[in-house]
Amino acid sequence: MRYDHKAIEKKWRERWEKNPINQDGPDKKKYYCLDMFPYPSGNGLHVGHWRGYVLSDVWSRYKVLQNYYVLHPMGWDAFGLPAENDAIKKGIHPKVGTARNIANFKRQLHEISAIYDWDREVNTTDPDYYKWTQWIFVKMFEKGLAYEKEMPINWCPSCKTGLANEEVVGGTCERCGSLVTKKNLRQWMLKITAYAERLLNDLQDLDWPEKVKKMQTDWIGKSYGAEIDFKVDGLDKQIKVFTTRPDTLYGATFMVLAPEHESVPEITTEEQKQAVEEYVFQASTKSSVDRMADKEKTGVFTGRYAINPLNGAKIPIWISDYVLADYGTGAIMCVPAHDERDFAFAKKFNLPIIQVIKKEGGEAVELIEPYTEDGVMINSGIFDGISSKEAKEVIANYLQEHGIGKKTVNYKLRDWVFSRQRYWGEPIPIVHCEKCGAVAVPEDQLPVTLPEVESYEPTGTGESPLAAIEEWVNTTCPKCGGPAKRETNTMPQWAGSSWYFLRYADPHNDKELVSKEMMQKWLPVDIYVGGIEHAVLHLLYARFYTKFLYDIGVVDFEEPFKRLFNQGMITKNGAKMSKSKGNVVSPDELVERYGADSLRMYELFVGPPELDSEWDDRGIDGVYRFINKVWKLITENKDAYVEPTREMERTRHKLVYEITTRMEDFHLNTVVSGFMEYTNKLANIAKASNGLDQETIETLIVLLAPFIPHVAEELWEMTGHTESVFKETWPTYDEQKMKEDTIEIAVQVNGKLRSTIEVDLNESKESVLEKAKALVEGKLDGKNIVKEIYVPGKIVNLVVK
Repeated sequence: MRYDHKAIEKKWRERWEKNPINQDGPDKKKYYCLDMFPYPSGNGLHVGHWRGYVLSDVWSRYKVLQNYYVLHPMGWDAFGLPAENDAIKKGIHPKVGTARNIANFKRQLHEISAIYDWDREVNTTDPDYYKWTQWIFVKMFEKGLAYEKEMPINWCPSCKTGLANEEVVGGTCERCGSLVTKKNLRQWMLKITAYAERLLNDLQDLDWPEKVKKMQTDWIGKSYGAEIDFKVDGLDKQIKVFTTRPDTLYGATFMVLAPEHESVPEITTEEQKQAVEEYVFQASTKSSVDRMADKEKTGVFTGRYAINPLNGAKIPIWISDYVLADYGTGAIMCVPAHDERDFAFAKKFNLPIIQVIKKEGGEAVELIEPYTEDGVMINSGIFDGISSKEAKEVIANYLQEHGIGKKTVNYKLRDWVFSRQRYWGEPIPIVHCEKCGAVAVPEDQLPVTLPEVESYEPTGTGESPLAAIEEWVNTTCPKCGGPAKRETNTMPQWAGSSWYFLRYADPHNDKELVSKEMMQKWLPVDIYVGGIEHAVLHLLYARFYTKFLYDIGVVDFEEPFKRLFNQGMITKNGAKMSKSKGNVVSPDELVERYGADSLRMYELFVGPPELDSEWDDRGIDGVYRFINKVWKLITENKDAYVEPTREMERTRHKLVYEITTRMEDFHLNTVVSGFMEYTNKLANIAKASNGLDQETIETLIVLLAPFIPHVAEELWEMTGHTESVFKETWPTYDEQKMKEDTIEIAVQVNGKLRSTIEVDLNESKESVLEKAKALVEGKLDGKNIVKEIYVPGKIVNLVVK
């Protein structure tokens, strides 16, 4: 009785293409279910990618059965470094490579049979799309949120190109293994820091996983403290530090600057110059991530001292790569007695450690580790004796009143480096005029299209390959009409993906990014499904873009995604699937052997959808056998329906309850196990009753439809229906009809369990006791029953002597 998955899936795919199951109507509610669109790499989709797409499709089909018209679109995040690097490796143009990859991805996605609306397909490399990516940049430029700045970037001397942070692994270029250095280049920046407070505050109202909200909170990194001015001994100069612990200022025994701090060359003495320059170079070869992760502290003394503004003590000024130039002021005061990092540094370089907080009621002792708890101030002049909690505010106020510093708020969030010195990206719509400066390209001249080129490889000069195309670079200034040059940096991959969810609502509009009508009909997104790896940057950028577009009146909401669901990874041999590890499982062979429905259901069954799960090739075989069991159950009982029994009715309502409840909780793996459990129950009932009733069989088919749609459609047709199963409505349950008619009661003798009996729910006390006594008769060893106790619905206890 095995079903022919190849014939069935081909048949229903063709039917759905002619007659889509997801159609609008006057009585339909609206729902927007969105996948994080893929980057079309050359390796195609593996079963780990399938997991998220199956999850969102099952949910979309579920909503269709709840009478929703679902916006469920798909597109391609196709600009950026990975596509360009892949093309360089293969010796083809990125445009050609990207088109091939998209075609392969699209073929694979068709095999999932997801209800994507391909009429809404977007591609970030399409000029009709990136016209609006450029338009947003222009609007940000007009509002002062896009600006130019000299910035140090990762530079590979072998590849002769700038690298994104994600391309630097362990301080080396991931492509060639060369040591990466830093190079100062002119960059375009986006002032995301202007939105730091809103990005932080608005998190609390989102229906997002707490883990993701915490990750974003930590990335934004709001901290309260004070900026303090330290004079440099022997120079007419001050260095400003930011600290969250002004209460520990008397314990500051040295200062550390970032190697890139602008003051380093000026304050370094002649004797220390060579050592400092060597250290600065070594620090430039590490990424920020590696610098923060290094446990072994390194540093070098500049030869200069700063003056502690509260006690006048001279403290040595060091540089160390664990301080980053773009956090705070790039300079920190170090209090080794009360900070683990500073303590380790002080121990290594034999620097003083002065305790300024002691445990309340305790004594100051020589510290063998830093004291990081709250306590009472000591060795702190006029502030001795007050609590350290109180001292934070008191000392911060004192510094502000005496002009030594000021109370302030700091964020770890930095402005966004928004330009790349590469070819495969959106041209930045700016022209440079000697007379007018940087001028935005007018809206009616957008898009500025990426020119066709033979050679797109990095130039080695730190400029984009676009800089070499004179006929494209040379233009006229939109403001004065004089000669000007186009901006030759391109946008990062993030640019197109930071707003794509808005375009799906109105993808063919050539007059505006999204019309008010379509925006209000579809947006914001009801549920966004994707991997946890995008929990910070992509989601943060998308939220930033949405808030900006809200501010300029394009959208009427400030948060793009009402609900977020992060699916876990599929691992193989304990590791993330990757070609280099040789553990990639392609869906193509599995679909060929078992069919898309089996793979869909196994992707859900493999484990809780929010957790990483290990792939087991044998598991899909079990799911395939289960689908065949469903097929057999329904095909053997569809032509001889019986009258529904109480047991059939009760089992049906329980099935609907269990599947619906688990669906709403997004426990999709337990939905599959629920189907398996109840299919076995129904098979037993059918065997005992010589069949099943029509409503039970049809309810099972409808419930299965989102999960194994091809099989469900075929079975629905086989049971006599001419319309699609997705024209039906998701079944409902009645709690009263789920209740059992009988109940199991424990029978005790002198408090010890002797047996159990099954009785009707409404059976009288007398009847229950008679059954209980009859059950234990002959086991009383000649003793007489002196007391009969019945707790309704629970136990009978017979007391004997």
